Amino acid sequence: MARYDAEAARLDALHRYDVLDSGPEESFDRITRLAQLAVGTPTVLISLIDRDRQWFKSRIGLDAAEGPRATSFCSHAIEQDTALIVADALAHPTFHDHPAVLGDPHVRFYAGVPLRTPDGFNIGTLCAVDYAPRELAPQQLAVLHDLARLVVDELELRRLATTDSLTGLLTRRAFAAEAAREVARASRTGRPLACIAFDIDHFKSINDRHGHAAGDRVLQAVAAVCRRHLRAVDVAGRLGGEEFAILLPEADRAAAGEVAERLRAALEAAELAQGEGAIRVTASFGVGALRPDERSADPVLERADAAAYAAKREGRNRVRLGD
Repeated sequence: MARYDAEAARLDALHRYDVLDSGPEESFDRITRLAQLAVGTPTVLISLIDRDRQWFKSRIGLDAAEGPRATSFCSHAIEQDTALIVADALAHPTFHDHPAVLGDPHVRFYAGVPLRTPDGFNIGTLCAVDYAPRELAPQQLAVLHDLARLVVDELELRRLATTDSLTGLLTRRAFAAEAAREVARASRTGRPLACIAFDIDHFKSINDRHGHAAGDRVLQAVAAVCRRHLRAVDVAGRLGGEEFAILLPEADRAAAGEVAERLRAALEAAELAQGEGAIRVTASFGVGALRPDERSADPVLERADAAAYAAKREGRNRVRLGD
């Protein structure tokens, strides 16, 4: 159970960066080029280890964008705190009968430095691969370690650039980008996708009565409730002021309505200490679902938003399903 919990926490740390299946970025490609120059191998990868796959944020010398985790050298590398160096895979007790060693692409040399997050999770590697045995000089290994730290720094900068500084949720721009990606995935797979939009009820009166610092704490508390009650694959964003939205992959309108009701009840039950009293918060929720012919998230969000406004008109602190 402890090992399972550790892996779940590691996956949460990986998904927090919202980088899987994203497009090429020069800041990461620059690192792989520098790594190749330093170690001289034909293949260099920034490999991120998901639940069942390894996915490459940047790659040199490899066409595939991902591969199965079960046969990944990098999956072994993230199990240790130091670099995994395999000078000759055919002579290595773990990898001598590995399918990628005995067959294509006939890996013989591997050096993988774990990508360790600031909170201590190994989410992938910066790795160098060769198809002949070789040794790695200490200076080359030191450069790989430095470049691996740069990869994590870039991921942190990327996360901060897409994260609302107050709540830690996605910004409006980042949410729109993620929504476009999820709509494309749902269209490709035929799987459902739903959206929840909600506003905090009477938020202006909270600011007027208790001050903007208290209003900020309310926004942070709302974000914390979202994190507690949403799945790792769900995407929550603060679209502005007291307006929030959530994408729910693999969920239809009815399932999203159940999630919205859980969030509504959790917010209603929450209390935020304020002086000798407490601030009670409610919110009005609307739900929309992607239609088979839609290729944009805009109409889904518009239906969810319209339903949220209907909930407000009908008395607030309730969930309404959109058309």
